[in-house]
Amino acid sequence: MNLLLAEVAQATQRLADAGVPSPRFDAEELAAYVHGVKRGELHNLPDADFDARYWEAVARREAREPLQHITGRAFFRYLELQVGPGVFVPRPETESVVGWAIDALRAMDVAEPLVVDLCTGSGAIALALAQEVPRSTVHAVELDEGALEWARRNTEGSRVVLHQGNALTALPHLDGQVDLVISNPPYIPLEEWEYVAPEARDHDPQMALFSGQDGLDTIRGLERTAGRLLRPGGVVVVEHADTQGGQVPWIFNEEAGWTDAADHRDLNNRPRFTTARKATP
Repeated sequence: MNLLLAEVAQATQRLADAGVPSPRFDAEELAAYVHGVKRGELHNLPDADFDARYWEAVARREAREPLQHITGRAFFRYLELQVGPGVFVPRPETESVVGWAIDALRAMDVAEPLVVDLCTGSGAIALALAQEVPRSTVHAVELDEGALEWARRNTEGSRVVLHQGNALTALPHLDGQVDLVISNPPYIPLEEWEYVAPEARDHDPQMALFSGQDGLDTIRGLERTAGRLLRPGGVVVVEHADTQGGQVPWIFNEEAGWTDAADHRDLNNRPRFTTARKATP
């Protein structure tokens, strides 16, 4: 075992003792970042190339600073995004939400789909949709100025149209025209603050996490926004906590003008997002 791999093994143990959920992956990712290589190339580094900055990075992760804040990057589907303090770090579970939306757009008999991403944060969802559905037009909405700055960096040069605004009142000029509305909104109940992982609770923006006593305040508002924006037959896709799978589909009910409301499971078989279709007259 070369010096770096031995150091990675020690770092893995330190991160595990600190309660980091994926200690081996994070130890390797930090080593790759500090040494400017890919994780799979670590074993090729000669001992002389070991960088003492590695232990500085490990100490930050040990203190539960998000891995993505240390490296300044987050991977999402086929994207590498810039992230850091002030923006919600995109999670792997959201990739399945986007995957469903992409399949839905491809199945539509629409040459150039119109999409709105509400609460865009880093711009991850909007960028993935614009990249994987090349003829789509994607509008992304974010209220927080700090998060918006990260979204600007990530969407620069892309086809994403970025807007600063409140997701609940955004884009009235698109009312009745949109094919798909998607959102990963705040959905954590305020009373669950103490149970949230330190990486999120202490580093992600609070407005990206919490939404009322039951966590559903923003989603209730998004139901009205989506109903306003979508054309008849258009679809909405909203992520939620796995404990809310029995509640969110009821928000998109027939009395409010929706059909086919259903919940969907992620790759870990946990209820993760709700979809519904705007009823046709």
